[in-house]
Amino acid sequence: MSDQPAVEIPELDSVPLSDLRLYFEGLAGAEPALPLHRVESLPAEGELPARRVYWPSAEQGLPLVVFYHGGGWVIGSPNTHDALVRQLALAANCIVVSVDYRLAPEHRHPAAVDDAYAALQWAADSAGQLGGDAARLVVAGDSAGGNLAAVVAQLARDRGGPTIALQVLWYPVTNIADMASGSYQQFAAGPGLRATDMAWFKQQYLGADGDASCATVSPLLATDLAGLPATQLVTADLDVLRDEGAAYAERLVAAGVAVRNINCAQQPHGFLSLGALSPTAGSAREQVLAELAAQLAAC
Repeated sequence: MSDQPAVEIPELDSVPLSDLRLYFEGLAGAEPALPLHRVESLPAEGELPARRVYWPSAEQGLPLVVFYHGGGWVIGSPNTHDALVRQLALAANCIVVSVDYRLAPEHRHPAAVDDAYAALQWAADSAGQLGGDAARLVVAGDSAGGNLAAVVAQLARDRGGPTIALQVLWYPVTNIADMASGSYQQFAAGPGLRATDMAWFKQQYLGADGDASCATVSPLLATDLAGLPATQLVTADLDVLRDEGAAYAERLVAAGVAVRNINCAQQPHGFLSLGALSPTAGSAREQVLAELAAQLAAC
């Protein structure tokens, strides 16, 4: 097993949603906030969600990563993922736009998808102004954010842009129409993320009438995955989402997409944010970010 237990998650339906969100905001303080050259928060504008932009240095022409935080589409924010995004910006030498998309149940699907795609379009249009390289535009996210990254990559392909050089999917949700895989059964009680948590997130995100088999909800169920960008797909060995992440990687490869699939042994869901609590999680994060830096350099 991993050297430290996963973060304890309360029973989600037993805690008021406002308190639940505050609880996860509080967890963010466990990781040190590494200093960067510049960080700027940008407010929501019309249909464009709020964003936080991170610059690792004053260097121009860096890769531009649009990052979507995890949290089951219900919790999380740029604050909860601030330390991880700073690590990403420094380790991979890239500018990161962290997207504060609308959350369910106040804003159910497709609100988060709409915000994610709007932020991607803005980043592509603003690349030069931000000091980024529009030819190295990347979508990235963890868990539900990985779901959004996969979905907007499909939308960008189908809508004729923006052109994405790389999609970075960290233990992504790829199929909530069928939550009965082997890893769901093996890790139903955790560590960390539980099968009941995913069922609760699904209900909050879709409501009673949502279509879980829609490709903008479950990107694994898209008819065609050809023409999608090169991919880094990371799974956690002790995660209910492990098998659906692996299945997405397999389908991408079968569709001719270049995929670097990394399964991190003995790690729970969310391990990339647990480096301050677990030496092995920290080492796994270093590996993931180093490989991502190599992929970005090759773009």
